[in-house]
Amino acid sequence: MAYSWKRNLFFLWIGTFLVSMAYSVSIPFMSIYLQEDLGVTDHLEAWTGIIFSATFLASSLIAPFWGSVADKYGRKPMMLRAGICLSLAYFLYFIVQNPYELIAARILEGLLAGYIPSAIALVATNTPDKHVGYALGIISTASAAASVIGPLIGGVVSHMIGPRDTFFVAGSMVFIAFLIALFWVKEPSFKKSEARRSSVISDLKAAASNRVLMGALVVVFITSTATMLLEPLLTVYVLKLGSSESSASLNAGIIFSAVGIATLISAPFWGKYGARIGYEKVLFIGLLGGGIGNLLQIAFHSLVGFGSLRFVYGLFFAAVFPALNAFIAQHTDPAFRSRAFGLNQSANQLGLLIGPLAGGFLATQLSIPIVFVMTGSMLLFVALLLKLPKFSMQPSASASAAKETSQL
Repeated sequence: MAYSWKRNLFFLWIGTFLVSMAYSVSIPFMSIYLQEDLGVTDHLEAWTGIIFSATFLASSLIAPFWGSVADKYGRKPMMLRAGICLSLAYFLYFIVQNPYELIAARILEGLLAGYIPSAIALVATNTPDKHVGYALGIISTASAAASVIGPLIGGVVSHMIGPRDTFFVAGSMVFIAFLIALFWVKEPSFKKSEARRSSVISDLKAAASNRVLMGALVVVFITSTATMLLEPLLTVYVLKLGSSESSASLNAGIIFSAVGIATLISAPFWGKYGARIGYEKVLFIGLLGGGIGNLLQIAFHSLVGFGSLRFVYGLFFAAVFPALNAFIAQHTDPAFRSRAFGLNQSANQLGLLIGPLAGGFLATQLSIPIVFVMTGSMLLFVALLLKLPKFSMQPSASASAAKETSQL
């Protein structure tokens, strides 16, 4: 059968959806698992924060290494490795007996996982250039769909069989994603390199010499940090808007889902639009809309108004990460692309690590609306930087000319 990038995208979407679902149905209930199954009663919030952060920290440190391995041996082998290791990590969550063992399993996950970044790199590398933005927009809807459906299913499953058994279900989902990648995902464009695998230090030096890539990585880090400032605060803010404690989780879940639904609706559009007008322009629109949306959230003091604005915010912010991924794919050499996405994952994971910790600290010192203002201001700041010639991520005219000459 002839290779079809659309068929590949279809199977990668299913695998990404299953891996994201595994996360959404289990990890949000980690604090309940710690309390009910592992006997953690003191400092539950601190234990939860440490256990979440352990994976992000390990992943941010190891991602460039796996990117280097992927450029030498292929993206599909890395996806298979990540799939089986992530499945194993969930099964370890199922059998651990104390929080220390759980931390060890979380660190192991961070060191060995990476299914979704591998899928994104494979899409970016094996899709025709004119369809890359659209394909990356489509693949981003897999995680968005899981973020809408997962917590609801996870709440039902956790209630019916308990948090521990939910991890077994999650591990089974990831194993199915591994089988899908094994039998149906193709990587036709890759040819194994006989060159020695590069070191992480040399990869960082190569990235530093690519001004466009470094600009994208800085944007990824700042954007991830800014958006995650609010992550631990939304449920608390829902309570402040008048929700009862008994319905706070439900209302917060609906508001979280609003952003996911908006992403499902608009991400494919932004992907196509970016291919027509340029990914940097789409990135600017997404950051501008996301920044303004965060600033406006302080003016809404009802659950309906706040939830509606979060939906509108999601329509714009859905443009940001697909545009960044397409931009990185467009402006890096194919032989370096997996390493570039490994660095991209590191920047994203560092933001995911620092954002919630900083947001929780800021909320103890400042009011939550001030954190909304800070988040919006950070996104607007990055958007405005992109418009300054000194900070624009577009390659210089001389660099573009050199690239064209090398292709003659």
